[in-house]
Amino acid sequence: MNDTFQPISLVGFMNHNGGLEFRTISQSDYEFRARVQDIHLNPGGITHGGFIMSLLDSGLGTAAHRVLGKNARAATISFDVKFISASTTGDVLLGTAKVLRKTRSLVFMRGEIRCKNQLIATAEAIWKVL
Repeated sequence: MNDTFQPISLVGFMNHNGGLEFRTISQSDYEFRARVQDIHLNPGGITHGGFIMSLLDSGLGTAAHRVLGKNARAATISFDVKFISASTTGDVLLGTAKVLRKTRSLVFMRGEIRCKNQLIATAEAIWKVL
């Protein structure tokens, strides 16, 4: 549907955290990406888990809002992340978001982040329509 990434974090937390780009693949599938910067590293020199979680929450949350439509408000109520591998400065993290089910009050999502085709993290989450 939209083959180019668009910056979506012009203000707020993710802008402060380095930015996020987003694109729509289909009515239930979305992609997002960000580049790892030195500020995103933990003391061990790899991408901090909190940054990975923030990317997933922001990417999946944007997808949930897109599927709900204009002026919809929703908030994360459940978020389960599994860390699989690592990344570091300069790596581009590519995330996917899939809407599994949408009801009047909830959106069920699944997502993952990859770097150079290596799985970094997976997530399952639920958004509550406010």
